[in-house]
Amino acid sequence: MLTTMPFLLFDGYCAEAMEFYKSCLGGDLTVHKVGDTPMKEHLPPQKHGKVAYAHLKNDSIEFSATDWLHPTRTPTQGNTVCMYLTGKTYRELKPVFDKLAVGADPALLDDLRDMPFGAYGHLADKYGVHWFFRGEEKSGA
Repeated sequence: MLTTMPFLLFDGYCAEAMEFYKSCLGGDLTVHKVGDTPMKEHLPPQKHGKVAYAHLKNDSIEFSATDWLHPTRTPTQGNTVCMYLTGKTYRELKPVFDKLAVGADPALLDDLRDMPFGAYGHLADKYGVHWFFRGEEKSGA
């Protein structure tokens, strides 16, 4: 059976970003640096401190990430990758939203609020990653 999960690419700050997400979401974080893997034999020493693979998992969310390691392509932060948090009450979503909003781009922040389909919020965090939130209405929390 195939499964899917969000996967994020960073440009040298994957470990920092994943520690931040762990502080917001909790869970177990594993981080493997290039220098601690067999990949180090295939990459120059200046890349050995970059993250080859990071994984964060708690009871309700799981995603992975890496630092950009491609030798010829250049990373471009875009708006086509996002994290989508759903199915929780407003009361459960609000503290996570508030933590992720620290340092977020104010032009891309839609505060968590009631909409006709339930609670909704959006932000682009301090690392440029977009987060969409959807849950039960605040009045239903």
